[in-house]
Amino acid sequence: MSLINPRYSSIKRLPLITMMIGVMVTVVGSFAQAAPARPNIILCMADDLGWGDTAYNGHPRILTPHLDTMATTGVRFNRFYAAAPVCSPTRGSCLTARHPYRYGINGANSGHMPEEELTLAEALKKQGYRTGHFGKWHLGTLTKTVRDSNRGGQEKTREHYSPPWDNGFDVCFSTEAKVPTYDPMLTPIGWENNTDPEKPFGTFYWTGPEERVTDNLEGDDSRIIMDRAIPFINEATDEDAPFFMVLWFHAPHLPSVAGPKHREPYKDLPEEAQHYFGCITAMDEQIGRLRDELRTLGIAENTMLWFCSDNGPEGGTDTPENGTTGPYRGRKRDLYEGGVRVPGLLEWPGGFPEARTIDTASCTSDYLPTLLDVLGITINEGQEPRDGISLLPILKGEKMIRNAPIGFAHGTQRSWMDDQYKLISVDNGKTFELYDLIADPGEQANLADEFPDRVDSMKKAMAAWYKSCRDDSRGI
Repeated sequence: MSLINPRYSSIKRLPLITMMIGVMVTVVGSFAQAAPARPNIILCMADDLGWGDTAYNGHPRILTPHLDTMATTGVRFNRFYAAAPVCSPTRGSCLTARHPYRYGINGANSGHMPEEELTLAEALKKQGYRTGHFGKWHLGTLTKTVRDSNRGGQEKTREHYSPPWDNGFDVCFSTEAKVPTYDPMLTPIGWENNTDPEKPFGTFYWTGPEERVTDNLEGDDSRIIMDRAIPFINEATDEDAPFFMVLWFHAPHLPSVAGPKHREPYKDLPEEAQHYFGCITAMDEQIGRLRDELRTLGIAENTMLWFCSDNGPEGGTDTPENGTTGPYRGRKRDLYEGGVRVPGLLEWPGGFPEARTIDTASCTSDYLPTLLDVLGITINEGQEPRDGISLLPILKGEKMIRNAPIGFAHGTQRSWMDDQYKLISVDNGKTFELYDLIADPGEQANLADEFPDRVDSMKKAMAAWYKSCRDDSRGI
């Protein structure tokens, strides 16, 4: 049985190129010669948003007009990867360029960002940037005194206290982990059989050491986050300071809840689908609000606005309430494409004023090297070895292929991916599958028996990479 959702059978696949590795850069225009030396930087991330959960990637119903505009006027990454199929490790990769197995964040709700790691926020602070974190953190607990979220305030997990304000962020409005995407402080009716409309959810927003937020926490969670992010931007702009902002939405992670306004376009659908689709549209609305604010302030040209998801969608199948991976196999927690290939966008009018599409494999681990390259600085402290690379030569059209494999690890799964082929094991290396991601992005045809030499060479490279993670001084 095909694992490709028939609704997406018309989505254009990556081209089959037999004479060369099939990764291309489609560029309209070129890198702006006078690109700003110190652009503002915003890293936006959705939570559990599947590759197929946007209109620009072919979803027939979900309304994402602002992401669609970014995809058609900015840089669209067709082959963008989260560093892991679950959220905490991916988030760590965004800030360090290192696979989180190197410092003990092996899965969601495990480990924490160690003090020894140099985060992107810490690196940019040294360059004079104002830094802010807004939304979901999930790289350590945020309180030592109050029972909070999954691990916060519990004696047995106090060793995992590692809030964003201790990792380079000047301004924070952060939760340890998930919250409902509407009325985030309250447990939704029906969630885990809840019948009490006033029952606290148990995850709080924090702004600093034992500083819990108690106001403006009703309604759409994406709007609540943006209400705190925009003043940060305004203050930095007023002071003529470059800023680095991490904006990690909770949507559409469970419990997915949307208000009446955002459910209205989907009123003909089952209730769960209304909430799932609605909270994505609500998040997209806030991205539009952010883009409008940047233009109103006159700083859009000088701002790099990135967007991705932390992993594939939740649930076992492509259904409206679970999200979709489009044509890709697997979902959240899988190292097949559907678990790690996610939407990826960049809008930077001052650097890339015209639209372009990147088919080269790119990853959340590439953020830090790319941004340091843009700034023309080198910082090695706490960052060796790095797993990510600078995407700037690819973005500028100077390089057509990545030429640097990407390693993935999660539970009993390992995979090793070069520019064309992907080796994957789901059983701790007992058996291996090989896929040609250019000819077969849906991972339907296992080529392991056909290309034993390639399997052997990729196995050796993957084993060496995984050993380097284990041998790291802060590794597992």
